[in-house]
Amino acid sequence: MDDDQQNESNVLIAWVLGIAVTIAIAVSLIIGVVAALSGDKPAQAPAAAAAGEVDQAPAMATGPGVPQLVKFYFDTGKAELPADAGAQVQAIVDYAKSSPNTKIGISGFHDKTGDAAANLELAKNRAKATRAMLVSAGVPEDRLILVKPQETTGGADDREARRVEVYPAQ
Repeated sequence: MDDDQQNESNVLIAWVLGIAVTIAIAVSLIIGVVAALSGDKPAQAPAAAAAGEVDQAPAMATGPGVPQLVKFYFDTGKAELPADAGAQVQAIVDYAKSSPNTKIGISGFHDKTGDAAANLELAKNRAKATRAMLVSAGVPEDRLILVKPQETTGGADDREARRVEVYPAQ
């Protein structure tokens, strides 16, 4: 093979490789656009999914301009938020949006009656429903702290044992 044939061969290989790279880039861009438009999030590692859940409730933030703690009460065996839940937490949502370093605590409670494992799961599902509502209201998920479910006797009002508390945390 003479030099001219070798050069033609090299040009052809470079041209084919260039087309392959261009196609790969185009496919990557299309996949990215489709994922962004469909709202898909990349899968998280188990450690990242568990981030934001703690054993001990963080201390409640206090001071001028800090909104008060909000309690949601649930029906027995249910995890559906009250109809006015969004209105109840609006002050906390506004505070979180205006204070970029603010963390929001979410604590779920349950009583001693019935199956302990089912109660834990129900309290957790109530807290997750609350977290989902806050995220949909515009509070970044990484600023929400889920506290592992806590057991309570409920005091004079049985509803107290079936509640979720939402509050600005320190």
